[in-house]
Amino acid sequence: MTAVHRVLVVGGGLAGSATAIRLAEAGVDVDLVELRPEPTALGSGITLQGNALRELDGLGVWAAARERGYPFDVTGIRAPDPLGSVVAEVPDARTGGPGYPAAMGMARPELARILHERAVATGVACRFGTTFTGLDQDAEGVDVTFADGSTGRYDLVVGADGVRSQTRRALGIPLETRPVGMGIWRAFGPRPASVTRTDLYYGGPSFIAGYCPTGADSLYAYIVEPAQDRSTLTPEQQLATMIELSEAYHGPWDEIRKTLTDPSRVNYTWFETHVLDAPWNRGRVVLVGDAAHTCPPTIAQGGAQALEDAAVLSELLLTHDTVGPPLWEAFHSRRVPRAKAVVDASNQLCQWQLDRVRGDIPGLMRSIAVLVGEPS
Repeated sequence: MTAVHRVLVVGGGLAGSATAIRLAEAGVDVDLVELRPEPTALGSGITLQGNALRELDGLGVWAAARERGYPFDVTGIRAPDPLGSVVAEVPDARTGGPGYPAAMGMARPELARILHERAVATGVACRFGTTFTGLDQDAEGVDVTFADGSTGRYDLVVGADGVRSQTRRALGIPLETRPVGMGIWRAFGPRPASVTRTDLYYGGPSFIAGYCPTGADSLYAYIVEPAQDRSTLTPEQQLATMIELSEAYHGPWDEIRKTLTDPSRVNYTWFETHVLDAPWNRGRVVLVGDAAHTCPPTIAQGGAQALEDAAVLSELLLTHDTVGPPLWEAFHSRRVPRAKAVVDASNQLCQWQLDRVRGDIPGLMRSIAVLVGEPS
């Protein structure tokens, strides 16, 4: 017997899609609503660590993801000198276990499509371009009103609707999402043959300049600078700004820079952070993924933690008889300390750079690798 028979998932990103897939595969009736008009993802690329790849395997999409992504096992560190000299080659921890590469780059829209296809195949009823307008819960379930006027009753509502979660607001949960002090330029484009892994350039006019292959013919490149208001720039000015910042970096960057020609493939955002203390649920409504915790991508664990939220929540819903305190105690004990440790470590790496302090980066990265190397 399972704790739920009918579930609403709000949000079709990593956490929402993964939760929906796992529950539907086990026979739960799952509805998923997503405010965006189609199953695509914003942004350019994503780096998935081994523990994220392990979760993709559990969702039945590892083979498809591997075919469309670009796996690698080493991160390069380069100098901001005229040659882009390699300073170090650091083997990455295989946090997913020996059966998976240490990391893999993917185009975000590709990953979104793979997960959507899997959700549909498992029987998830997906509705795009809409969301809920009301939640009214009692001890036995949640009555939901949708934007089109339709209604439904569910055993559980999962709020997986991102950093500025509507579900979180509807529950009246106060949570400050604060800027870290860094902004990131990202661009998506073709992969030069010289790019076969993530390389990071520290120093120069920006905090970090890097890139990650996302497929046989694609990559995303990024530059991290002090956060500033770039909202008044036109798309063409944004492109020109990223090109100008990149001119301090060489090696493969000299090839990448020549491909930066399309303003529509450049975007700029600030690093932001928050983490919600337990409980993440209010009765029969629970928050997962960025709705509960978000952090800068400095250790590339945001996607992995969202997928882990989905795995643990689904496991507990399928192995408990009721939605009650024992289930929530187990969920919070397994997820809150782990997610908080990742958020804190990601923020610490940012703060060291902002303060121009040489912190124990290898030690910090090693401690997180050990933590996430064990399944949540």
